[in-house]
Amino acid sequence: MYHPTTRLLTVLELLQAHPQLSGPEIAHRLEVDVRTVRRYIVMLQDLGIPIEGERGRHGAYRLRPGFKLPPMMFTDEEALGLTLGLLITRRLGLSIEAPAIEGALAKIERVLPDALREQVQAVQESLLIHLNIHHAAPASNLIVLFSTAVQQNRRVQLTYIAWNGEISTRPFDPYGLVMHGGFWYTVGYCHLRDDLRTFRLDRVTNAEVLTESFTPPANFDTVGQVMKGIASTPGTWRVEVILEMPIEQAVQQIPPYLGLMEAFGERVYLTIYTQKLDWVGNFLVGLNCEFQICNPPELRKVLQHLAAKITRIVEASEI
Repeated sequence: MYHPTTRLLTVLELLQAHPQLSGPEIAHRLEVDVRTVRRYIVMLQDLGIPIEGERGRHGAYRLRPGFKLPPMMFTDEEALGLTLGLLITRRLGLSIEAPAIEGALAKIERVLPDALREQVQAVQESLLIHLNIHHAAPASNLIVLFSTAVQQNRRVQLTYIAWNGEISTRPFDPYGLVMHGGFWYTVGYCHLRDDLRTFRLDRVTNAEVLTESFTPPANFDTVGQVMKGIASTPGTWRVEVILEMPIEQAVQQIPPYLGLMEAFGERVYLTIYTQKLDWVGNFLVGLNCEFQICNPPELRKVLQHLAAKITRIVEASEI
């Protein structure tokens, strides 16, 4: 839950960034009701902050002219970088409450020179950030918890819901955090499985930092291991094919999170876990190389249907 003291500071920052704001405007930005805003205003006034208000249900609030907190100074690049970072944070779907973002943006605007403030406002009002995030993001406190555990080499006790709905609890040594494809992952040593494991944070239902510490392996490839972990996630189908191309060419054409690749002489043995076979058939044909199907037999039918479809399209397109 968002701390009331932080909300008070956010109200103060908003009032310093605007000539005046109505109670409903402040309530909208903080995602609270107007009565709560009036209570915050009274609390700030009790602290000696010179806030003036107009009477009425929708009366506006403003700071007495001349009242300012000590400013922070930013270069043009710093201000733009901070603004872009906050705008992207909005779109990441993190469970960071609106007042945190609005308060930070208001702080930046408040200390900027007029010309730079206009540039930052132009970015806020015109920039559209499109991120393909269609799922529930992890709680922001989980990101902080695992980041702290990684930094301090502290063991974590976590409860996890697997892809098939199985719930388990385990001690886990987190080596790193990665955001990929709109999901947050942690990778490290799982004491339940006695092996490296990758976990999606949005599937972690509970986590606690323990007193035990650990020593992470030197030069650990966090991103590479997460990609391997994603590719190793079980699915309804396990596809195994032999590609008629060298491994050097395969790693250039096949994303590491899509499948597990290993050299097989001058060829490549590719394993893909998936819930549906249709897209695998299209993907393999798009590689523009010959391949042998090892498993499952159903993939042959998928490719036969695809071949028939392509034939119909070609025949219908004859001039």
